[in-house]
Amino acid sequence: MRAFMIATAGAAAAVTDCPKPDPAAGELRLKIAACGLNFADILMEKGTYQDTPTAPFTLGMEVAGVVDALGPNTDGPAPGTRVAVFGGHGGLAEYGCFDVARAVVLPDSMSFTDAAALQIAYGTSHVALQHRARLQPDETLLVLGAAGVGLTAVEIGKIMGARVIACARGADKLAVAKTAGADHLIDATTADIRAEVKALGGADVVYDPIGGAQFEAAFRACNPEARILPIGFASGDVPQVKTNHLLVKNLSVLGVYWGGYLKFRPDVVTDFENPDRLAQSRSDFPACQPCSAAGSRGRGAGAIA
Repeated sequence: MRAFMIATAGAAAAVTDCPKPDPAAGELRLKIAACGLNFADILMEKGTYQDTPTAPFTLGMEVAGVVDALGPNTDGPAPGTRVAVFGGHGGLAEYGCFDVARAVVLPDSMSFTDAAALQIAYGTSHVALQHRARLQPDETLLVLGAAGVGLTAVEIGKIMGARVIACARGADKLAVAKTAGADHLIDATTADIRAEVKALGGADVVYDPIGGAQFEAAFRACNPEARILPIGFASGDVPQVKTNHLLVKNLSVLGVYWGGYLKFRPDVVTDFENPDRLAQSRSDFPACQPCSAAGSRGRGAGAIA
């Protein structure tokens, strides 16, 4: 089979011919139909992601496909069952072996591309807004980076009853955020983010995958008792928090690492990934409409969401 692998630390990923893997006890082998691509895959290739595997390894964190085989003495979805899996890596291949406990049986109404694109982006925003920030109806949610993973926060925040301010770069991206449910739009390329948010009454919750100057502006636009959610640092600038400001305004900064919950509280993640929620998400979240393409870097890449 083919896989998009990093052979040695620091090497560029490349399509590689390799044997089809055999599932060990506790694993299933998946015939992969679609793989979601994430910013973390880029960081893994650079070796800077917090959970970069030891080389050699195959990129691709989240997948969907058909169970092909089960490991010895392993109970799990029967061969032929359609499932989604968050494996952390191994997805950009024709076949992969994954922990059977990570497999979620898909509802018939959900396509492989939707399932592969759903887990990390929507899971992160769900955990951030519901579990970490406890977002309440009628609160004001400021979403930075509202054209990437932030778009899922716009959708989920709106479903939770918040007033949503979307901040993104340029009119085209803001138009997408508006379609996703944003009530107010801020162009990060031209606007004074702090002033705009303050004019709208301030933020009760800030969803921030950007960091840098945008974090600083949002921090200064927070209402008392606001909750700030660092999701990532796409700007490349990890902001430093002035704790005396946290004290004076009674602010909370709540880190969010969705994958980390699988290590100490997997129920926080699996509550979102049960089949009923997956079926609901397909109709509730219009941004779950990933584009797909044939694996341009080899058939092992499968369909890329």
